[in-house]
Amino acid sequence: MKSRALFGRKGLDIEIREIELPPLQSNELLVKVNACGVCGTDLNFIRDWEGDHMPLGHEIAGEVLEAGSSVTHISPGTQVIVEDCTMCGRCKDCKSGHPELCRNMYTLNGVPGMGEYLVVNEASVVPFERLSPIHAALTEPLAVAYNAVESAGITPGSSVAIVGPGPIGLLCAKLCLLKGAAFTALLCRQSVTPAQKARIALAEKLGCSQIITTAAPEWEKELLAAVPGGVDRVIVTSPPRSIADGLKVLRYGGSLIYLGLSFKPGENIIPFDVNYGIFNKITLKPSFAEPALNFPAALSLIKSGMIPAELFQTHTCSFEDCQDLFRRTLSGELPVIKPVFLPFAAESCN
Repeated sequence: MKSRALFGRKGLDIEIREIELPPLQSNELLVKVNACGVCGTDLNFIRDWEGDHMPLGHEIAGEVLEAGSSVTHISPGTQVIVEDCTMCGRCKDCKSGHPELCRNMYTLNGVPGMGEYLVVNEASVVPFERLSPIHAALTEPLAVAYNAVESAGITPGSSVAIVGPGPIGLLCAKLCLLKGAAFTALLCRQSVTPAQKARIALAEKLGCSQIITTAAPEWEKELLAAVPGGVDRVIVTSPPRSIADGLKVLRYGGSLIYLGLSFKPGENIIPFDVNYGIFNKITLKPSFAEPALNFPAALSLIKSGMIPAELFQTHTCSFEDCQDLFRRTLSGELPVIKPVFLPFAAESCN
């Protein structure tokens, strides 16, 4: 079976390829992709990645079209979220209570989520109902944010600064508020483009305590005036250079969780004053949501309305107009929070 799908690399070099899907194995599912969110990683690929074209898309909501002969719990017609990396459940780490360390995962096997069809292992799907595929596609990024907030150990009454106003940062801010954080600040570099302004407006709507532009001189004084001594936790969702901003407002003994990436050569390397970290008892902790964890919890938050998906997913596109939307998203000229790719839609940029 053939499927059209998107691949991309630096310079908005996007290709629509027709690929041959492998034959369905007994424990696999054929899934029609109804919606796929556009991740910041996808945008980084088409802006900065200098290697071969990368498969685009992993925030997938679809429908099962066919089930392998040994699959008994999922039937054709079931709406599902597809996990891009699923723990095997059999290895030493999985069986020792640490599935987050699994290195024998089920994956998408290099097939883009921004495509028409996928063949995936039966373990890689989470069924859902009574939810639009577009909103269901927010499950994966919400699970990424969920993992970061869990890693940060946000507790009622605590204080936190989120560095980066992208979709993951905004989702982290909302989750911290749901966790009962007494002070939740969002740090952004500037508020100039329509996209930046839209994201700051959403942060205000979500209820962030403070929104700070780090391009301003001595910006950290504004936050430290509200939380003398610094915040308990910092979650860095923007590129690695932003870690330095987070350290400026982290209290003695605080923890900084980082998950922002950069594919620009050299920008993944940052200086760090080890003496400062030791003398101030700072904890630096990465958050990497692979394999997929907390998808059911994330899906429940969306279905309940506790996470208002409609506020985050602001624009859609199809095969015909995706390059234009990606370009305008990267430029910041549209008030985009999060785009969603619809493989079976007509031209849909809005």
